Amino acid sequence: MNQTNAMAQNGKVRQVEIEAEDEGQRLDNYLIRTLKGLPKSRIYRIIRKGEVRINGKRCKPESRLSSGDIVRIPPIMRLAERSKAVGSFKDLDSLILYEDARLLIINKPAGMAVHGGSGVRVGVIESLRAARQEGDRLELVHRLDRGTSGCLMVAKKRSYLRLLQDALRQPGQIRKHYIAMVHGEWSESQNIIDEPLLTMNKAGRERITRVSQDGKEAKTEFTLLSTDGDTSVIRAYPVTGRTHQIRVHARWARHSILGDDRYGNPELDAILGHSGRLLLHAAELQIPALGDFPSVRATAPLDDEFEGKVNSRFPDINLYKQ
Repeated sequence: MNQTNAMAQNGKVRQVEIEAEDEGQRLDNYLIRTLKGLPKSRIYRIIRKGEVRINGKRCKPESRLSSGDIVRIPPIMRLAERSKAVGSFKDLDSLILYEDARLLIINKPAGMAVHGGSGVRVGVIESLRAARQEGDRLELVHRLDRGTSGCLMVAKKRSYLRLLQDALRQPGQIRKHYIAMVHGEWSESQNIIDEPLLTMNKAGRERITRVSQDGKEAKTEFTLLSTDGDTSVIRAYPVTGRTHQIRVHARWARHSILGDDRYGNPELDAILGHSGRLLLHAAELQIPALGDFPSVRATAPLDDEFEGKVNSRFPDINLYKQ
């Protein structure tokens, strides 16, 4: 029985010893992860009232945990039952590209959000947590847009999560290669786009990104794989990791991605008869050796719809050409 369910059932005060994996984590984030289903407002209330203590002392939400700390957690009688839903996953195991004791890499389907929220009840991380024995410890390492398919990293150990997130902040350390089908004839000389990007949050709407000199540094490397004049298949390597970076840089180059409902060209999509998914796929992931952990490389095959679109126009293409 996991710790969370035990607390829900016996209704007793729990004295939980912090493990090395949770070293350095904020108290509020630890409780949010541990007491899944409990509203955040209630978590902050029990901290504020002193019902949660670290080593017998009152604490604050931002208090950092150390290995060996004893956290007092009061009786929690109304934890929500863990959702049994697994979104649109029909066979989780078939999506796994790589797994070991620290890391899980899956081939995320197009159209599935990485996490619930903004009208989405269940995402990838909720599905994995519901389906797997170690679910409470699984954490997203990064994000993929809902319409984008391909390699998605999920950490199984917090120590490795920190290493991965630190590496992602250093441009070029973790290499993520994407395949996209775009409108028009992409020029072989268009190898690098380094236009800064500004992301704006609008009330009641999802974030939108545009090229702006007021934005943050953004750099994407592109390779043309094949073109027939009307469309091109390209390989993209985002050196930086800005929101919607590949999609916005492709639009700036006047080669929007097919099926892009935010930055695309619906008129050209209609001319080509494309009304399906965003044709952007995280095809390959290369993680260097980090700390005492060895390097990892994973490759995600295209789904049938994307592969069919490519093969119908470019039957002899080598999608993994370097």
